[in-house]
Amino acid sequence: MKVEARIFYLVAGFAVVMAAIYWVMTALYATGQKAEPVGIVALLLTGGLAFLAGSYLQFVSRRIEPRPEDREDAEISDGAGELGFFSPGSYWPIGLAASAALCGLALAFFHIWLLVLALVALLITVGGLVFEYHTGPNHE
Repeated sequence: MKVEARIFYLVAGFAVVMAAIYWVMTALYATGQKAEPVGIVALLLTGGLAFLAGSYLQFVSRRIEPRPEDREDAEISDGAGELGFFSPGSYWPIGLAASAALCGLALAFFHIWLLVLALVALLITVGGLVFEYHTGPNHE
């Protein structure tokens, strides 16, 4: 996870540098000689979010053993094996996308009644996706 943390740190640094450049360029070329604040804030928040994700990945990488991607002496065969269980055919992601789109539509038109229905549908579909293969505590 150290590689992923470095990538996020690079993205964070890039966003902060671009925010500074954007600040200077909009201050120089704007008609009112004021920097445009929305783009600056967006770039700074992008950098902050990337830094947050990178620091989380670095925090987790200290507590787990190094993966083959993190070791210099690793071979390709070190990464072989089972990667996990992936659902072969689940319909829950479609319902999740539809309920999230309905939530966005309700927010766009500011219909509170539709937002409540969409959030309920969103909770149901998230629960369905998470517990799709849950068999209970007594089954093996």
